[in-house]
Formats: sequence, C-alpha cells, structure tokens
Amino acid sequence: MLVEGDFSATYKFALLHAIADVCVEQPFQSDQSELVIELPTLADKLITLYWHHAMPFSSAQSGESALLKQNSGAQSKVISVLFECQQNNIRNFRQLKQSPFYKPTFNAAMATLKTGPLWRLQILAKQEECFLYPHTNSAQFITLNAGIASCFRRFYDLVVYLSKNAWLQKIQSIKHNQALIGPQSQLQEFLFGVDRNALTKAKPVLVELQSNACFYCQKPMKNDVEVDHFIPFARYANDLGHNFVAAHRACNNNKRDFLAAQQHREHWQNQNLVINSQTISNELSAYFHCDADKSLAVSNWAYQVAEANSAKLWVKKGSFEEAASFKYQQPSAGLDLVAEEKPRYDV
Repeated sequence: MLVEGDFSATYKFALLHAIADVCVEQPFQSDQSELVIELPTLADKLITLYWHHAMPFSSAQSGESALLKQNSGAQSKVISVLFECQQNNIRNFRQLKQSPFYKPTFNAAMATLKTGPLWRLQILAKQEECFLYPHTNSAQFITLNAGIASCFRRFYDLVVYLSKNAWLQKIQSIKHNQALIGPQSQLQEFLFGVDRNALTKAKPVLVELQSNACFYCQKPMKNDVEVDHFIPFARYANDLGHNFVAAHRACNNNKRDFLAAQQHREHWQNQNLVINSQTISNELSAYFHCDADKSLAVSNWAYQVAEANSAKLWVKKGSFEEAASFKYQQPSAGLDLVAEEKPRYDV
C-alpha cells in the first residue's frame, strides 16, 4: 500500500493510523471477526491526530504561514479549522466537543474523509484492491473484512510506525514546509510526541490517589515523581486518562517501554479502572480522553500480543517474567463485578 499507493497528501496515513487505533480500542472478539467502524468515529480520530499539526511550527512566521502543510496545494481545511479553534483558546478535544467550533470542525473532517482517503486508500497501481474493507461508499460506516481487525491488532506497532514515518517524509517533502523545518528540527516529537504540559495536570491527581506511594515499588515518593503510561506510549501512542500512574523516576526509567508484570496489571486495573475510575474521569477529562472500557480494551490487546510473542514482562529492576496465558475481561461485565465486591479480574 505504501509503495503502490498515490499519496498527494497525508490524509491516507492518518486514516491508516486511525483504523489501527480503533481496532485495538475495541473489545477482542475472534480472529476472523468483521468490524464495523462508524465514520463519525474516524472523523473524530482525524481531528485528534491532526490536533498538534495545527499548531505553529515556526516562530519566525505568524498566523497560518507558521503552520506545516499536509499537501503541496492550499492548506488543509482540517488544519485551518483546528488552527482557528486553538486561536480561540480551545486546548483539547474535550473542550472542542463542548464548543460551537466542534460542528464545523467535525464537518471538515468528515468531508476530508469522504472525498479523500476513505475510498482512495486501497487504490494501488491505479486499481481498487479492497482487501481492508469494501468500497460501498456508505455515508455511515465501513466494515473491515474478516480477519483484518485481528491483523491490525497483531501488527499495530508496525502499522503505526510505518504510517508515522511515511507521514513524516511526506511533510518533509513539501516545499513550503522545508523553509519552516530547516536543517535541524524536532519534527517527529512536534507532530507525534507526548504533551508534557498536560501530563503535569495528571501528576497531583495520581499522587493523591496513590497516597504518595510509587505505583511499582510502593515506596514513598519525594521530588522524583513522574507520570508513567502504564501501557507504554511507544506501544500505544495515545493519552488515555486511565492509563496513567505515578512512579519514581528510577522505576519509570527502568520500566521504559516494557509491559509491566501481571501483578502490576492487576494493581492498575483495581486502582484505575475500579476504585478510582470515576475520580480519574472527573479530574482528568478536561485534559485527556477518559474511558475505562477503552483503556481495558487496549490493555487486553497489548497483553494478548505479549502472550502470543512470549514477551518478557517487567517486574522490577533487573527482573522479568514471561507473559502467561490469561482470560480477557469484557469491559462492562468486569467493572460491574468488582463494583459489587465480587472477585476482580479473572487473570
């Protein structure tokens, strides 16, 4: 697809990334299941993926001239409307959804989706090869073919890595952008990195929930507190409010991009998805997407892949265990069980 497709803009890379995200955010069914994805879900994903791209990259320019372009022609409508939102002090997707700017932004994303990548992503060497989903031109949804969602889940890391790198190369190839980027830049971090300022909002909430004890070693924290993505950002590059824990800098740096051991996973589920689920939503939804079921689905996916690959899970510094077989919890049922003080997750 990346070799034989026609990429005059970055929208197809964003769509590929969005579809991969949706596949891991849904509860796992079976390897041969089809998956229906509603177009409004993909439109919202495009808005989220392009949010950072609509921020000025160059301090030497002003207004839209400081924005990186997503194609060689006029500026993308999605980027323009997102830039207008940010100029009106809208700082995240949640604020956008509650503002009068959401409808025109959503309409722009839907129009871009329908007229651009949705029905052109699978045109390879100028022929339709509908191996991901049929080209029905539906105004409501696409249906991933049998087994495709399972493949996206299995190869999520690879799909996202290839999409982002191709996206990056496309942006770098656009003449307008080359003057803004210059010979040295942190372009990848700018486009796809973690919002460090937003993470500072999560730190005091997590410290209080954890009674100032490191999530991993359970020892008191002093001035070395860091916010850790429990499912590492390198594996799932989206900020979910329920995925954060507070940890010592040393524990966080030692865990790095490894998945944590099952004992830590049970602890995370109990702390973030059950006992403090509502508190996290109340405190962090102004800055991050907060959905306990989605966080659980992403966790199930990550540990399923780890089990299939016999991956090593991080226990503590210098200590690992092999991913073991476990049952995947269904979101609503699992959370209800714990709320009723019945045995928690069947791991």
